[in-house]
Amino acid sequence: MNGSPEDNVGIVIVSHSPKVAEGTADMVRQMVGDEVKLAWCGGDPSGGLGTSVESIIAAIENAWTEKGVAILVDLGGAETNSEMAIEIIGEPRSEKIRICNAPIVEGAVMAATEASGGAALGAVVATAEELSPL
Repeated sequence: MNGSPEDNVGIVIVSHSPKVAEGTADMVRQMVGDEVKLAWCGGDPSGGLGTSVESIIAAIENAWTEKGVAILVDLGGAETNSEMAIEIIGEPRSEKIRICNAPIVEGAVMAATEASGGAALGAVVATAEELSPL
């Protein structure tokens, strides 16, 4: 483990379902503890399934550290809205935000575990993406 959460890459979980996002975050917390900044968002503003660019931006802000943020998403719309959020945040911070191509639950746990050891953003993303199907 490495220092405070501010010294590690932050993790954001974006799901169409708030229950999936919250449950994934709960699993990460139970397995990794408070070594990384962790934020999640899920559901559309009306309470249905979906994602919101504004909620994703807020989650990124909550998980932000100078080492960057790795985002785990569940479906295509979550990825598209995360890309829009990153674009709105703009440079130079956008250069330190990456979307992982990985299964959301397993990827979040692996990314957070790697981040908790002080790994750089690229290593955190690569570790999560090792779980991706070929």
